[in-house]
Amino acid sequence: MQRLYDFIRRHPTGVDTFWALMLLGFSALSVSGTSAGGLDLLAEATAVLLLCLVVALRRRMPEKMLLLAVGVGVAQLALDITINPADFAMLVIIYTVAAHDGPRWASRLALIGGLSAASLAQIRWPEPDTGTFSRVVITIILSVPFALAWVLGDSLRTRRAYFAQLEERATRLEKEREAQAKVAVAAERARIARELHDVVAHNVSVMVVQADGAAYVLDTAPDQAKQALETISTTGRQALAEMRRLLGVLRTGDDPESGEYVPQPDVRQIEELVEQVRNAGLTVDFKVEGTPRPLPSGVELTAYRIVQEALTNTRKHGGPEAGASVRLVYFDDGLGLLVEDDGRGSSHELYEDGGADGKGHGLIGMRERVGMVGGTLDAGPRPGGGFRISALLPLKPAG
Repeated sequence: MQRLYDFIRRHPTGVDTFWALMLLGFSALSVSGTSAGGLDLLAEATAVLLLCLVVALRRRMPEKMLLLAVGVGVAQLALDITINPADFAMLVIIYTVAAHDGPRWASRLALIGGLSAASLAQIRWPEPDTGTFSRVVITIILSVPFALAWVLGDSLRTRRAYFAQLEERATRLEKEREAQAKVAVAAERARIARELHDVVAHNVSVMVVQADGAAYVLDTAPDQAKQALETISTTGRQALAEMRRLLGVLRTGDDPESGEYVPQPDVRQIEELVEQVRNAGLTVDFKVEGTPRPLPSGVELTAYRIVQEALTNTRKHGGPEAGASVRLVYFDDGLGLLVEDDGRGSSHELYEDGGADGKGHGLIGMRERVGMVGGTLDAGPRPGGGFRISALLPLKPAG
């Protein structure tokens, strides 16, 4: 049974041709039983053939077959060709045009033609000895099949359009979901890249400075060399711990509890960061103004990374005699950061257009972090020399 149904769906024109031949056979029996001859018989046979053609090609060219059916109907009225079984094709074409997703004029023409067919037939071929009321009732009864055919076809068209809209919406939502997933993946990768940049740039630069210092004083001051090596070890372990946490995000299929994770840095660890930088040989003045209080985790991480990146840039570009100052200011509605150094500063290209220097993304990362929490950032050379980074991070509720 399923094979037969699939065959019917694959060959709609063949199925319509079969029913057209069946209709032609019944109509031929009806025509052969009439007493018409000559031109009248030829006209009636022609009308039957054309109406059967309407059934055979109704799905391939519905609008043209509708016009053909209308023309045959008008010819029947004009040439006094009596009603025969082939007129059933008019019901079929009305249903087909109403169900077809084509021009609306065709559907309206089918409805108007179907509703007027019974009235015109009663006027052209009135029943003898029938009163006006009876003619009206007969007209209404004969109009019902045409109206039902149009309503059924139009309902089917509406249902198809509804399901097509649902499929389109599902497809669009699926594409939007994929696009959002790609955006989320890109954002996560960018976040991890920023974190890795901050971890590597800061800790490795500290390790390089300490290693150079240890090599310089290895023979003359072994205690200082030992302290530098201890700093390198501590910094390296901290960098490995943070990198392990970040790379753990990229793992798939692993048990999240199996890895080693550390908490995100916060404002309280800025003092430890400053002390670490001091041990690396950079003079840093650190002050906190206002009353410290708990902050949103995003604000705390952003503040820590800004200070970390700023001090890293000072060691990179400030020169051997550079000093820095770090200020944290707690306002009622925000946290202020000011990091300055008195070194020679970086080249203009390093802070122009967001800090794209072709070697790193420090200032770009700062601006992105500050933008994520709705804050503002100002970075550039100081009028008296050196470099200044100023940020204002608003204290907004999480989310």
